[in-house]
Amino acid sequence: MLLEPPVTPDAPTARRWAADELANPAYHQQDSLLVRLLRWIAQQFQGLPTLGMQPALAALLVVGILVVVVLVALWVAGPVRRSHRAARDREVLGHDDRRSAAQLRTAADAAAAAGDWSRAVAERFRAVVRALEERAVLDERPGRTALEVAAEAGRVLPSVARDLTEGAELFDEVVYGERTAGPADDDTMRAVDRLAGAARREQVPA
Repeated sequence: MLLEPPVTPDAPTARRWAADELANPAYHQQDSLLVRLLRWIAQQFQGLPTLGMQPALAALLVVGILVVVVLVALWVAGPVRRSHRAARDREVLGHDDRRSAAQLRTAADAAAAAGDWSRAVAERFRAVVRALEERAVLDERPGRTALEVAAEAGRVLPSVARDLTEGAELFDEVVYGERTAGPADDDTMRAVDRLAGAARREQVPA
């Protein structure tokens, strides 16, 4: 049997043949990406109750629930991260603050004389912390928060534990909160400084 030579169409004929071939319905039966995704998800959840819904609708419902769960998780994680970061950042003495207790008290006195009560309160509590370090009540460790100072020093000086906590809370409210200090706050912090300086170590039962 003789084979017929291949036919080489001219350009218009080639275009017509290509158009006819592309018009074949087989080329237009592929589902969209979304439909294929929903079908795949539905297959993953086969065997689970669908409450009488079509598989694709059930899969869409599951995706919606997952999206809501993710959004809620992100919303909750945000404030948690911020609160943890805020707790870490509420340090009393920075790593580069090497002033002595006497220098810090001088700074507090100068701020009070200028009517800058907020700075006076902050510097006075820093002087309290530095004095506790100089007395070896606390080890020298930059980065402590005010409440950490109160908790650690209060165990060694229990007679002023409440006063230290009051001073720590005042420091946080003034330095990291929205409270504007006044003369009464300066008096309170001076009292904390005086009481902490006069307190003596006590034997704490194990």
